[in-house]
Parts: sequence; C-alpha cells; structure tokens
Amino acid sequence: MRRWVLHIDMDAFYASCEQLTRPTLRGRPVLVGGVSGRGVVAGCSYEARALGAHSAMPMYQARALVGYKGVTVAPRGDLYKHLSRQAFEVFKEFGGVVEQVSIDEAFLEPADIQGFAPDEVRKWVESMRSAVRERTGLAASVGCGPGKQIAKIGSGLAKPDGVAVIPEQDLTRIIHPLPVGKLWGVGPVTRQKLSTLGVQTIGDLAQMSEKEIDISLGPTVGRALWLMARGIDERPVAPRKIAKQISAEHTYPTDLTTRAHTRAALLRASKDAHKRLLVDGRGARTVSVKLRMADFHIESRSATLHYATDNLETLQATALKLLRYPDDVGPIRLVGVSYSGLESARQDVLFPELDQVAHTEEEIDYEVGVRDHAEPEHVEVEAKSSGWRPTQDVFHPEFGHGWIQGMGLGKITVRFETRSTGKGRVRTFDADDPRLEAASALESLR
Repeated sequence: MRRWVLHIDMDAFYASCEQLTRPTLRGRPVLVGGVSGRGVVAGCSYEARALGAHSAMPMYQARALVGYKGVTVAPRGDLYKHLSRQAFEVFKEFGGVVEQVSIDEAFLEPADIQGFAPDEVRKWVESMRSAVRERTGLAASVGCGPGKQIAKIGSGLAKPDGVAVIPEQDLTRIIHPLPVGKLWGVGPVTRQKLSTLGVQTIGDLAQMSEKEIDISLGPTVGRALWLMARGIDERPVAPRKIAKQISAEHTYPTDLTTRAHTRAALLRASKDAHKRLLVDGRGARTVSVKLRMADFHIESRSATLHYATDNLETLQATALKLLRYPDDVGPIRLVGVSYSGLESARQDVLFPELDQVAHTEEEIDYEVGVRDHAEPEHVEVEAKSSGWRPTQDVFHPEFGHGWIQGMGLGKITVRFETRSTGKGRVRTFDADDPRLEAASALESLR
C-alpha cells in the first residue's frame, strides 16, 4: 500500500501575517525584525526575497537590497502564535497526529489517504489547504511523498501556495536531479566531502554503492543519507519531544555600555524566559546567559543548581552570577537567558535564599562562541523605550485600529487599517494625544 506523508509549510509566515492584517503592505517587500536595522531578519515576504533578502540575513543588508519600497516591521508574537494555532487546528482536524516542526511547519500522515492514487491525494490536500486559508487567510504549501524527506523537498518545490505530489515511481525524475544539499543532514562539510567524490545531485548519491558510502561518510549518518536519497525513509510521524530548554533574548537598538543597562537587560530576559517556564510547568536546573557583542562575537556561560526550580529570584540570582559587563567585554548588543535541565519535580529547599545571592561564580562553565548569522528561529524584539514604538498597534476612538507608520518631532503618523478594510487612511497626531492608546495585535485581525 502506498504510504503518504505530508509536509506543510506556511508561506513566508511572519511577513504573510503582516500583509494579511496590514493591507498597505500587500505586494510590497516586507522585512520582519528589528526596526532599528540591527540584528537579523526573522522573516521576509516573497517580494523581498525576489530582491535578494532572506531570513537570518543581517537587517542592514536586507534593507539595502529592498530599497525605499521595502517596509520593516517589528515582530508581533501574539499575532503569529494565534494564526499558527488556527492553522494547526485545521491540520489536526484533517490529519489526526501532527508532528509540529516549528510555528509554521508540520508533518502529517493522514490515515484517510494511505493507499490513495496521486490525483486523489492532491484533491484531499487541496481541500485541507482551502480550509487553512478560510480559517487563517494564509497560504500553505504542501509536499506529499512516501516519507518525510521527500515530503519536505516537495513542499519546497510547491512554493509559493502550491502542492507537489511525488509518488515513489517518480523519484528518479523529480528528486534525483536536485542538488544533494537539499537532503537533511547535508551541510557544508558533508557537501564538500561529496563534491570531492564527484557527487553533486541526489541522484549521484543514490547511485553510490553501500560500501562507498560507508568508507566516505560512515555507516551511520552516511547510510541514512544514502537511503533517503533512494527514497527509503521509514521515520514515523509523531508528536515532537518536549522542549529541552526555554529561553528569551533581546537585541537592543543601541549597544549596552553601562553596568546598570546590562543588568536591566539580563533581568528582562530572565523574567521573559521565566514566564515561559511557568507555562511549561517544569523547573530548571541549569541557567545559561548569552551575550552578543557589538562585533557579533558571542559569549555564553552556564551554571547548574543542585535541584530544579521555577523560583524567579533563584533563577535571576544565578543568571546575575554569570553576567559579564561592558567594562570587561565591550559594548553588548544582545542579552539572552535560557533555562535547561528541565524537570517536572521541583524541589523545595530548606534555605533557598542561599541561591538568591548573586556574588559567587562557583560551578560556572565558561564558553566563548563565534559569530553566527544563522538564527532562523529567532525573532528579534526591540528594546522598549518610553513612549511609542515604530509599527506598534494603536487604537483611536474615532478612527479605530491602526499602526504607527512614522514618528518624530513630537508627532506620530498612524495608518488605520485591519485585515478587512483594504488600504487604510493616514492621520497624524501629537505624540501625547490622549485619544491614542496601545492596542493588541490581535485586533488587526478584525
């Protein structure tokens, strides 16, 4: 019986959410990330991609590529999570067990379509995509194949807003001509090894003998890649394992150069991560602090407690023991805190206050990292300052919901629009106008 696995990938998810709820952005190059221009791009629209921008690219570089027509918007996590939940509700209604890969990506292996002919699979998938669009207003591309690997490749071929059905008998025609780098696990090092062997395509890899694979890539990883190149992928679709760590990090529009600002940034990150820890319901044994300097150099340090805890004071004190300041490391652009060693059993200790004093560095593991541009899962957050922020959601009793399109010289320009209004009208207000108030991003879905 034919096995069918689906890989669903929401198209340009972050930017599509922005274009859905802010009609002015439709058809324009949109970059989602730090509006100050620092950090990396969290997501970008297809219009921006056509100009060379892509996720994880430095924001200043992406802005230069999209030019004056481009728009940079600060991430709105609540909006993305809400639309993601709606999409995954549809996935579950249609496909049963869902293996969530990220906020906008999942595998399904629906029992209803096992054994179907390719045309029947396509019809079923189109009905699911229609339901996703009706529920969320967003497009999803879907790849269908005999295993996860082929389905994943298929969703890439289907973009944007399409379906790729790849039955086993068509692997040679569709999959084998593709670059070998399309396979999971083939990074730059493995690709270089394969290149020296004359392997450029997936088909080249599939045609190697098992002995050649064992000698060149090893019997474990190499053989797994070789089997996937031949379309043999029996990995089940199953719910993902629970998170191994919980973290929060913030990139600041201006480098942190004082001890007070750096300490405040650390407390902010530790508090945000703690909120997620409480939602998770477990305690943490290990606290890690991550700093990225102005030159993109990364430093991380960690400390492990003798017990798991969700006590904020204890976690913050541990993080403060790990913190280094600009006096020692130079200007800092990013501060992050993560909690790991997560356990359901939290221990009440007799004298917790002993772990709530931030003055010792015992049991600290110290590690210096290197510059790293690849942060596809990281959504940058601008530092909150007094007053309004560019692209912030606002509400006015006369004009309704809008977002800040420009600000300066004591004035704020707001474009009033939501998902259903079409391109909205623009109004300018004094920055201290009492009729303007901050609003939830979810109101832009109206």
